[in-house]
Amino acid sequence: MLFLLNDVILNVSSQSAAPPSRVREFQTLDLAFVKKLGAEIFAEEPLLHRVDRPRAERLALLIAAKAPQINAALFVSPGRNCPPDQVTIRFAQVGIEIISDLYMRQKNDSLTTLYADRQVWRRLAA
Repeated sequence: MLFLLNDVILNVSSQSAAPPSRVREFQTLDLAFVKKLGAEIFAEEPLLHRVDRPRAERLALLIAAKAPQINAALFVSPGRNCPPDQVTIRFAQVGIEIISDLYMRQKNDSLTTLYADRQVWRRLAA
């Protein structure tokens, strides 16, 4: 499954998930808790999606497990070790055409933050 985390496409699968012994623990979590967890992680490391791919994949998998319609998440932190409540969070459902295009661009090393933003997040002026 392709999942856009900020400006990186992750190819997540159940292999990225927690060991079966911990799956029951995660079943009780709701999306609000996962958002809080993501905010805490990105408050600690704003570039998580670039510097800790396995952790980013686990977060993406948790989000998708709690809300299967979501295949994109944006976590914007003002700086490292900021308070988690300062992290801005957005979720999106991105069409297969767009997410596939982003994935191919990433594979060709031509995916930029600006391009991902214009295609999905639309935060920056055109």
